[in-house]
Amino acid sequence: MVIVFAVLALAVLVTANWYLWRRLFRDTTSGPGWVRRTGAAVVAGGWLLAIGALVGERTGAPFWLQQVLAWPGFLWLALSIYLLLGVVAGEAVRPLLRRFLERRDRRNAPAAVAVPQPEPVPAGPAPEEPAEPASPRLLAAPSRRLFVSRVVGAAAAAAAVGTVGYGTYGVLRGPRVKRVTVPLAKLPRAAHGFRIAVVSDIHLGPVLGRGFARTVVDTINSTQPDLIAVVGDLVDGSVKDLGPAAAPLAQLKAPAYFVTGNHEYFSGAEQWVEEVRRLGLLPLENARTELPWFDLAGVNDIAGESEGQGPDFAKALGDRDTTRACVLLAHQPVQIHDAVDHGVDLQLSGHTHGGQLWPGNFLAEAANPTVAGLDRYGDTQLYVSRGAGAWGPPTRVGAPSDITVIELASRQA
Repeated sequence: MVIVFAVLALAVLVTANWYLWRRLFRDTTSGPGWVRRTGAAVVAGGWLLAIGALVGERTGAPFWLQQVLAWPGFLWLALSIYLLLGVVAGEAVRPLLRRFLERRDRRNAPAAVAVPQPEPVPAGPAPEEPAEPASPRLLAAPSRRLFVSRVVGAAAAAAAVGTVGYGTYGVLRGPRVKRVTVPLAKLPRAAHGFRIAVVSDIHLGPVLGRGFARTVVDTINSTQPDLIAVVGDLVDGSVKDLGPAAAPLAQLKAPAYFVTGNHEYFSGAEQWVEEVRRLGLLPLENARTELPWFDLAGVNDIAGESEGQGPDFAKALGDRDTTRACVLLAHQPVQIHDAVDHGVDLQLSGHTHGGQLWPGNFLAEAANPTVAGLDRYGDTQLYVSRGAGAWGPPTRVGAPSDITVIELASRQA
């Protein structure tokens, strides 16, 4: 089954890229030449860089090589998505544009007029008459098709570059702050207004490095929270490569807690747990801490099951005082069902990126109970952050990055 799936995926990828090359390069040129050859090299080379970036990250290639491949490879990945969407949308425009040009040409065609018969002329060589120039507004059918292809291809390319450019700027600029009030029935009056800064999916790696981490830390500190929750996917790489990039986390100015995400288990989870502890964060590995007004618990990510370090809700929550409010840190929203079974009042999660690249939100909705924002499951509320960074392409479209300040509200206040 794996081989069949891989073959089908490869067939879809090759077909989609052949179609992209055809619409952007073959159909916009009048014959074989350097433009078509350059287009083929761009499409094939872009995918080689993208695959190289993905494989290099997963296999732990030398970090300098990951950095060389990441920017062009991941940006091509995003750009190819929107180029493909653009040329597909252009299929609806093509017949309309052709029809418009045909009607315009018919309107501009010169009307037939009666031509008087010429007078007889003496025998001898006939004088040459200058040919009447064709109207520049009239397009022959092949020229019309070429014109339409160029207009649609240029529009698709401009839209794709603009979309990816703006989406990349949004990520590099840094996450914006969201503020959400969450009432908890068991929260005492003294904790009314308690603020938790929730940050997830920072994804430090070959693209987003130390400067980005500093921006995230400065943004969190500017909100002056009472507590900071880092709910997984902090890094994409080893402590050796990314330790310096994560160093700004030591500047967080409020008590900070950390739980693993699935990407930590691709990056050496045990080493990262010790590193964040060294930086001053407290890891909650299937553990709980009793704060003055509520319990704060955390569980490992589901990906840890492959290493015997999966989530253990019973260990984190089994013996707690259920009359106290409980806030749970769990990377993936799908863990909400176990949280409901264990009487959690609020679960804080990330993982989805809000879909990151539209229309990826539809795929995220199919795989997660909640993609972004606040939701309720029985007596348990779930808040899902879109995340601060980005994985793969440093680009977001339709899913802006965020750091959320959750303000707890007591119903006794």
